[in-house]
Amino acid sequence: MIEDIKQDARTRMHKSIEAFQAELSKIRTGRAHPSLLNHIHVDYYGSEVPVGQAANITVEDARTLAVTPWDKSMVAIIEKAILTSDLGLNPATAGNVIRVPMPPLTEERRKELVRVVRELAENARVAVRNIRRDANHDLKDLARDKDISEDDEHRGQDLVQKVTDEAVEEIDTLLQNKEKELMEI
Repeated sequence: MIEDIKQDARTRMHKSIEAFQAELSKIRTGRAHPSLLNHIHVDYYGSEVPVGQAANITVEDARTLAVTPWDKSMVAIIEKAILTSDLGLNPATAGNVIRVPMPPLTEERRKELVRVVRELAENARVAVRNIRRDANHDLKDLARDKDISEDDEHRGQDLVQKVTDEAVEEIDTLLQNKEKELMEI
């Protein structure tokens, strides 16, 4: 039972870390990367799909993405979706190819992005701590119902704490890497 609770906590914490990584991938560092456009959706024949499913996204150079729609009629729709997104990008169309230049980040914008990243990291840590609290609550319930002894409860809490520490350490590592990436020019 204790192992099940620990495993459930580990799985849920891993999902929180994956969600944090997904949020980090949306924050641009001034370098062109196809995943920057992943959260932009377009109307593709009646259904909302990510741009990556309606076009081929490639890195043309360090600061430019090239978006080539599968269908010529989608060029204007994709260009408008990129323009109206919250990324602050100005796409330029050349025939069937939409070029998306990445504007260089100012020092002020870099610091602002670091603050955003730190806030995301803190939210991820809070999520992990909430999972720890839930696991410890489950252990207390088992001890209260006399399904496990108090010693087993404390041992289980120690195991859950180790899993929590590992998850928080991983979040901190991801945070440091992203901060370093954002601050390099």
